[in-house]
Amino acid sequence: MASGSGAPGGHHGRVTSAALLGRDQLPTAGRLVVKVGSSSLTTPDGHLDPERLRAVVDVLAARRAAGTQVVLVSSGAIAAGIGPLGLAARPRDLATQQAAASVGQGLLVAHYTRAFGAHGLRVAQVLLTAEDTWRRGQYRNAHRALTRLLDLGVVPIINENDAVATDEIRFGDNDRLAALVSHLVHADALALLTDVDALYTGAPSRPGSRRVAEVRGPADVAGVDVSARGSAVGTGGMVTKLDSVAIATQSGIPVVLTSAALAGRALAGDDVGTWFAATGRRSSIRLLWLAHAARTHGRLVLDDGAVRAVLERGTSLLPAGVTAVEGTFEAGDPVELVDGAGAVVARGLVAYASDEVPQLLGRSTGELRAALGAGYDRELVHRDDLVLVRRGR
Repeated sequence: MASGSGAPGGHHGRVTSAALLGRDQLPTAGRLVVKVGSSSLTTPDGHLDPERLRAVVDVLAARRAAGTQVVLVSSGAIAAGIGPLGLAARPRDLATQQAAASVGQGLLVAHYTRAFGAHGLRVAQVLLTAEDTWRRGQYRNAHRALTRLLDLGVVPIINENDAVATDEIRFGDNDRLAALVSHLVHADALALLTDVDALYTGAPSRPGSRRVAEVRGPADVAGVDVSARGSAVGTGGMVTKLDSVAIATQSGIPVVLTSAALAGRALAGDDVGTWFAATGRRSSIRLLWLAHAARTHGRLVLDDGAVRAVLERGTSLLPAGVTAVEGTFEAGDPVELVDGAGAVVARGLVAYASDEVPQLLGRSTGELRAALGAGYDRELVHRDDLVLVRRGR
């Protein structure tokens, strides 16, 4: 975790290991990422509701006053722009979505500035796109900027940069973004605030559906029906919530999912909402970026021996074990490593451009050194630049 005692917004001896954090320890968390959806901040007709926004801020300000650093990932820019633009509903076309986001983002941040300011807290607007999570340099810059803001006692307000995004404006991006930000800032836990109070075994309105209080692994959600869509104002649903939960928990960060109305009780450690225990260990920021945020540019097809070497022995990928190359990429780009049937085995940063790879395929490093000279006898993907992916994912 960043910032020691004495730094503005420091942890002051609070919990700093998400691997040991349980629901009852949530009040002692040193750093929280909280994601709030559009439907929790707006009226049914799409207008931003200052009272609902202030209610969320009051809860987060109380946690901040107790010594917890808070990062807020907030949807709502497009929804906030619906009313001022005179639109009847959330626009479907990209250009109007971008226009609504441009108008709404300023309104959204102005309300947050006033609401947090009433508690003596400063905020900072941070707009990210998907590109900021798959380009290594931008990912590192975001990490440094957010860490410094927290050290200075500021509450970062993060949203996707919808005004300039293209295909990134899609179903559930801010849920996924919140999970990535949680790892980015080394959060102790992630809170997802939505318009339902918990994960249920079926639609909450369906007779017989019951709340799932705690999830410790995939078996605990087997048979749970999460097919119902989200609200008309937001874009997310329970499917995308569970996808973001998986990103966070598999990298060592527990998650609490509940409604904005129950946020205070949830962050106090009460038995409300659904608690998702961490199932994995923290990996490096670079490997998480590669596993979950990187957009791949091509594929390397591995023979059976190379698949076993990568999966079972954790070796680097050598040219001798590759049978084909697909796509166009440059050296250093992320690519998928697939088996002969096309199932993804791993992701990695390739050491050669796609037009260089065909002449290397199936040849040992010794043969490459003899035929092409020094520099062509290195790995296609070094094991330090490789992350395993479950088959069928």
